[in-house]
Amino acid sequence: MTTPMPCIADDIGMQIGLILVVIVALGFGVTGLRRRRRSGRVVPEGLGELGLPGPSARPRATMACGGQLAVETHALTKRFGPNVAVDDVDLLVPRGSAFGYLGPNGAGKTTLIRTLLGLTRADGGTMALLGVPVPRERRRALARVGAIVDEPRFHPHLTGRQNLRLLAAARGGEARTRIESSLTRVGLADRADDKVASYSMGMRQRLGVAGCLLGDPELLILDEPMNGLDPAGMHEMRGMITGLAAEGRTVMLSSHLLDEVERTCGAVAIVDRGRVIRQGPIDELIRSAAAAVVQVDCGDPAAAQRLVDAAGIAAATALTEAGLAVTLLRGATRDVVADINKRLVAAGISVYGLREAHASLEDWFLSVTSQLGERGHP
Repeated sequence: MTTPMPCIADDIGMQIGLILVVIVALGFGVTGLRRRRRSGRVVPEGLGELGLPGPSARPRATMACGGQLAVETHALTKRFGPNVAVDDVDLLVPRGSAFGYLGPNGAGKTTLIRTLLGLTRADGGTMALLGVPVPRERRRALARVGAIVDEPRFHPHLTGRQNLRLLAAARGGEARTRIESSLTRVGLADRADDKVASYSMGMRQRLGVAGCLLGDPELLILDEPMNGLDPAGMHEMRGMITGLAAEGRTVMLSSHLLDEVERTCGAVAIVDRGRVIRQGPIDELIRSAAAAVVQVDCGDPAAAQRLVDAAGIAAATALTEAGLAVTLLRGATRDVVADINKRLVAAGISVYGLREAHASLEDWFLSVTSQLGERGHP
């Protein structure tokens, strides 16, 4: 028996009737889809005009087609019995961008993706992909979407090119004519005739993206594409994603890897326990959280954290491998750094060094999630 690879086709609507998201059994069939609905709400932060301001190192592009949003949900909810996996989510993903759906494992990232694609039914709320409402016009919407949910799987005894030929045959239309260009686009042209059994995890991930590109999608949705990759594989995947966004495609990726998301994406949504707690361009989110972060190297980071928190002189604190990260309030001056040092010394805590640095996505994420942990969801 073959193992399905979740990937969405271009003209699949004409080929397989109501089955719009194709999980190809590589020649044997298709897995059916489901859908459902319900309601709720979270107000997005810092989206502005839905562009992606910031340094040129972060991907930014615009699509010529109508509408500003590639993905739009309002009050989207999905329950599994008493558990709410997607909780009242408002999500706005700009077109022509690399967008990260960021949160810890178990936060509901994959469930949201499966709900968007019709692999599970929503219990409430509304959704639109590329400006087309789903599930009402799912066939038309998903014809322009490519997706990988979980890990892509292929026939290991066949070559990469042979696997794509099977996928193209299932899709029909012009998919077969895009095999070579898709292999080239993901950097597998020189390994296309090797058996997939010899591929690394990163190569299989890239072959999965090549399978999606057979449909020439405007939107790609990738579930944890960096998962299990070594540093070289991450570098290759990061370059491929930014390149696809530079072409004007939208790439929405879920991940728990903050550093990779910051390097790859221009904007993010932060999800925790099924709820989007913040979203917007990364630079705006960091600036809105605080002016800077002070890394404190001291003898007792836990005691230092309690002292700084009790003094109310910081936006947030978080214990890190380097010691204590103190996120400063917006507009804070260098005098605050001196005050932190003085308070720690007065309390008998040995201070070995204080280093001021601009906040990273990780610093901001830790400050936000630590606050949520103390007081629950807003």
